[in-house]
Amino acid sequence: MSRSWSTRAETAADIGAVRAINLAAFDTAQEADLVEALRRDPSWIDGLSWLAVDEHGTPVGHALLTRCHIGDSPALCLAPCAVLPEYQRTGAGSAAVRAALAEARRRGERFVTVLGHPAYYPRFGFTRASGHGIGLDIEVPDEALMAMSLDESCPLPGGTIRYAAPFGI
Repeated sequence: MSRSWSTRAETAADIGAVRAINLAAFDTAQEADLVEALRRDPSWIDGLSWLAVDEHGTPVGHALLTRCHIGDSPALCLAPCAVLPEYQRTGAGSAAVRAALAEARRRGERFVTVLGHPAYYPRFGFTRASGHGIGLDIEVPDEALMAMSLDESCPLPGGTIRYAAPFGI
C-alpha cells in the first residue's frame, strides 16, 4: 500500500528516532551503529540525512548519503536506508531516498553509489556499476553494486569505490 509521504532533513532532535528506525528495520544493531559512526566521520555531510515522516511529523523512514569516491572523483554512498517495519512497503523508504537524492542534486553533487537490493534501487535511476567500469576491492554480487549520475551531462567515472572508514570496506 503506497501513500504520499512528507520528507525533511534530519535535525539533531531526530538522532534517537533514526537509531530506533535502524534498530527496528534490521536484525542487528550494525546499521544503527554505522549511522552513529558516520556522524563522527569526515564523510558526514549535514543535510543529506533524510526522513519520511508520518502525519504527526514522527520519523518512520530514513535514507543517508555520505561522501565516498569513485577512483579520484567525489561521490556519495546511499546507505543505510531503513523503515520501521509497520511502514515498510508503503513508500516511506522511497520517499526518503528520493528526497535525499533531490537534495544532493540541488547541492551540485554528481554521483551516487549503492550496494543494495538489485530489484529496489533501479527505480531511482541506479544501474549496475560494473557497466560503467566501477567496482569494489571486495567480492560482492555484481547486480547489487549500483551507481547513478545526478547530472545527465556528467557520465559516471570508472574506478574503485572508496567508502568512508566506518563501512570497513
